[in-house]
Amino acid sequence: MAEHSIMRKLISLVTKHNIISIGTKYFPTTPLETEYVDMFNYTQTMLMEIDKAHITTESIFTNLVRDVGRENIPENHSFYELLPAQDKVEEYALVSNIIMGSDRYMYVELSEPSYIINLFTDIILRENGEIIERSETEIVSRLMSKNDAIRVAIRLVGIGLDNGIRVRAAAGMTGAAAIERSIKFNKEVGDSPGVAFTKLGGEYALVLDTPFKLAESEPPEFQQYLFIDIVDSTNFISKYGRNKLVELMTSVKEFMEDCEGQIEGYREGGDDLIAKFPSKDVAIRAGLDCAWFILNNGAKVKIGIGRSRREAGERANIAESIHGFGALSLVIFDLANGLYGYYIPSDFTRTLCEYLTNKKGKVITAFIVMFVVAYLLAIMGMGIYGFIIVLLLVAYYTFR
Repeated sequence: MAEHSIMRKLISLVTKHNIISIGTKYFPTTPLETEYVDMFNYTQTMLMEIDKAHITTESIFTNLVRDVGRENIPENHSFYELLPAQDKVEEYALVSNIIMGSDRYMYVELSEPSYIINLFTDIILRENGEIIERSETEIVSRLMSKNDAIRVAIRLVGIGLDNGIRVRAAAGMTGAAAIERSIKFNKEVGDSPGVAFTKLGGEYALVLDTPFKLAESEPPEFQQYLFIDIVDSTNFISKYGRNKLVELMTSVKEFMEDCEGQIEGYREGGDDLIAKFPSKDVAIRAGLDCAWFILNNGAKVKIGIGRSRREAGERANIAESIHGFGALSLVIFDLANGLYGYYIPSDFTRTLCEYLTNKKGKVITAFIVMFVVAYLLAIMGMGIYGFIIVLLLVAYYTFR
């Protein structure tokens, strides 16, 4: 955000990691979105780039295979880039995915009426999907996630090929978006069977025009583990007492459970815990909520999110090597082939951020006056007096 340019550069210089944004410019449209956007902006939560993602068509396909499962991608396929993704992370798109959740709409279109549409309906329902609309040749449904939508769509295309029916499917944030993506797929690629979807702002299509058999397998699990560890709990105990730590961690544990988290590896009185969540967006939301809550209770926290307990723990420990004005409260997670974190600043850093944002003109004026006065007094051999006068001038121009 342009109004935070000075602070972003300052924090980037101190932490040695690029600060992409402070707060968010996402525009909320629901009470839940408004609540999160207000928290992002009130706490001045910063999106930090720890290991930059390099977004290309090849990396998009690699991520697709990883997310959907190699066994669910037919060997004979063509992968099309309908709209290239930008090689950067857009903070408002990330906030949108975190707030709105991972569920996605799937649009399925048959080239002609067929009895297999009943089979398609049954498959979608067995995959915990919801049928929104249905006709003789079309289905609009909602699946638990984009990965589920793509995986199920591939299976439906294969059934269509086995029955001599061309099936085209698309995943989108809404039913209308999925239909629109299917139309674009047809326009750009032709009347071919396949699946269209978005990844990191780009649009892609997986064309499957040869009959295939997928390996028999259970639907892959997309659980995400969240590792929480209080920073310098010894100092926290000496300041507030052990009972305060127990009370704090008990509240965190109960909140994790309210957020669909399955608690693992927690010992009462300890300063860390592991929780398992059904999806990354839920885990990140829980991590942010906990970080905001813990910081408000006088402690700092390091939180890592990953596909395994070890990965989550390793990411939480990355926070130990990143310092700003003291230890940082960080929520670290992967995005594409990069690593990013939400940094929740302390009261001091947040105050400094608000100060530089709201009083930028006064700060610049005070700096110029300070430089000129200090220079003149130094020439006159009265540098010590210049230091005192500079302090008075800075206070006058800043707080008048």
